[in-house]
Amino acid sequence: MDCGCIPGRRPCRQRQNRPQRGGGRALRTPSTVRSNQMSIQTVGIIGAGTMGNGIAQACAVVGLRVVMVDISETAVAKGLATIAGSLDRLIKKDKLTAAQKDAALALITTATDYAALAGAQIVIEAATENEALKVRILQQLDAQLAPEVIVATNTSSISITKLAAATQRADRFIGMHFFNPVPMMALVEIIRGLQTSDATHEAVKALSQRLGKSPITVKNAPGFVVNRILIPMINEAFFVLAEGIATPEDIDAGMKLGCNQPIGPLALADMIGLDVCLAVMNVYMAEYNDSKYRPAPLLKEMVAAGWLGRKSGRGVYTY
Repeated sequence: MDCGCIPGRRPCRQRQNRPQRGGGRALRTPSTVRSNQMSIQTVGIIGAGTMGNGIAQACAVVGLRVVMVDISETAVAKGLATIAGSLDRLIKKDKLTAAQKDAALALITTATDYAALAGAQIVIEAATENEALKVRILQQLDAQLAPEVIVATNTSSISITKLAAATQRADRFIGMHFFNPVPMMALVEIIRGLQTSDATHEAVKALSQRLGKSPITVKNAPGFVVNRILIPMINEAFFVLAEGIATPEDIDAGMKLGCNQPIGPLALADMIGLDVCLAVMNVYMAEYNDSKYRPAPLLKEMVAAGWLGRKSGRGVYTY
């Protein structure tokens, strides 16, 4: 929880984490934090899809052992094949050697049972952006993991505080929001819930840096920082498209050439998944109750038609 202290000043009494009267949790010292950071050698990942296999690759290439879990052998095999293909592309670009690829793949094991996560020091949940599904997964994990294991969620919009409350390890629960494609994108948003301990935050920050990422710490709020700005911009692009102001190609070209964005908002929506964009806008609308977050009718219509973007072969563009 952010107490409003000014960075660089002496910590206020609220931030000193002193033991409560009559006992209570022991003071977490800097040495304890360092010990927790150094202890992360195996990372469990729930989900072998786009985000899950990307996180698995990022962990394996820096020498961390990875256990990637999904609901079927087909799903985990597909995720592993995606990682192998991604590593091959890095070899072609002279950013990786064949030996490094083999070493990374050797560190990744796959499973369809949460029991395989028993040796992990942190488990990162990267399932579909559905609150009920995430809660069910987190509660199942509680029964399989030791109490000291950190659990992180890769959610892009759901309240970390709310998800933490559904677990038995709220102080060791945190948001760890990666960006797609994970192996290439430098940012990780670290989101603290109300219950997240300083030791958990520091351990996850250190892990992010070990992965070669540049983490930022943000407050728990719908959309956090990046998606709070990005997804409404994408939603507005659908309003512009529906009004016939410009073609999809010209809308995207305008934002690329006029705002120096590497990809236009409509092409980016197809990459993210139109269903994901709609789900996030629905979260904003429900949480903020502000009409500026209303989903564009065209976005809703395209999702209803099953035009979800690249993953379905058709979205704003055809693939």
